[in-house]
Amino acid sequence: MARHPPYSVVLTYFEDHQEFALQAIDRATLAPLVAGTLEIPILLDEHNFSLDDAFARRLGGALLSLIALGQPDINQYMSITDDPID
Repeated sequence: MARHPPYSVVLTYFEDHQEFALQAIDRATLAPLVAGTLEIPILLDEHNFSLDDAFARRLGGALLSLIALGQPDINQYMSITDDPID
């Protein structure tokens, strides 16, 4: 298996194409660009170190909600539930 350096992942919503793009960027390259920007820590111990479906769902919802703050037109497509799904 190929070894890769640690990546950061950038999620971009392009309104004109109504599509998302994911980009994997070397963390060292990205670090100066994100210095001083909004950072929302997500502590794994608060989730019992369980990266399961519920965690992924909440993370995805947080990402979409954050994008919607700057691009509110995407809200018309969103129907995200705040409560965990049993």
